[in-house]
Amino acid sequence: MIDPVVDLAWLRANAGDVILADVRWYLDGRSGAEAYRKGHLPGAVFIDLDTALAAPASPAEGRHPLPDPAVFAAAMSAAGIGDADRVVAYDDAGGVIAARLIWLLRSIGRQAALLDGGLLSYDGELTTDVPSPPRADFTPREWPAERLASLTDTADGGHVVLDARDAPRFRGDTEPVDARPGHIPGARNLPCRDNVTPDGRFLPVAELRDRFAAAGADGTAEVISYCGSGVTACHNLIAMEHAGLGQGRLYPGSWSQYAATDRPAATGD
Repeated sequence: MIDPVVDLAWLRANAGDVILADVRWYLDGRSGAEAYRKGHLPGAVFIDLDTALAAPASPAEGRHPLPDPAVFAAAMSAAGIGDADRVVAYDDAGGVIAARLIWLLRSIGRQAALLDGGLLSYDGELTTDVPSPPRADFTPREWPAERLASLTDTADGGHVVLDARDAPRFRGDTEPVDARPGHIPGARNLPCRDNVTPDGRFLPVAELRDRFAAAGADGTAEVISYCGSGVTACHNLIAMEHAGLGQGRLYPGSWSQYAATDRPAATGD
């Protein structure tokens, strides 16, 4: 299995043996597909978060439930991604969106990595040419239960629960999209956007390890990661693995599911 994070030099050295995926998406409603059409890394295919990487939203399941394995497999096949292909994904936000694709692929044993620095790291000319890859064979696989956590798991006290949202949303100062403000009681705030520097590159491994350890994730306890809808939580899981701290588990429903229940919510730090 390749490292979950690779840099531009690695990408260029392996360019003939990698499928590049653009996974831009914006919470404010801007179109990731439109951003892709205006300019993307040469050869990159576009992967749509809402249709390929998530099932339809609902109060019961959250805003971005895991996609049905058959739907995910069909999307990968249509993008030219097969069972044996290596995938490198990027976005323009430090990888916090593209991490969803990489986590899904790695969870079922596929070779996949985030491009460190993403779009901002690329020093060549972007293109508007849209590739038309031949359909590939991608076998559907069920999402492994050992890599997932349920709403109930987040409250059993036997895990370190990390909230990947920015601090104001964790504290409950603001809540722009979900049913109510706050966080899961006992969760610790570890904003995923702070895993990277302002240029979108991951912090050095030693700094990542210290950052996670300060939140209780030092590699000795089982970790559950959540966010607003189960997307950016994947970035903390990728960062953990990159730092040698294990794989952790994703709570797919995340706050969007939890907030729609009558379970207690915590506010403040």
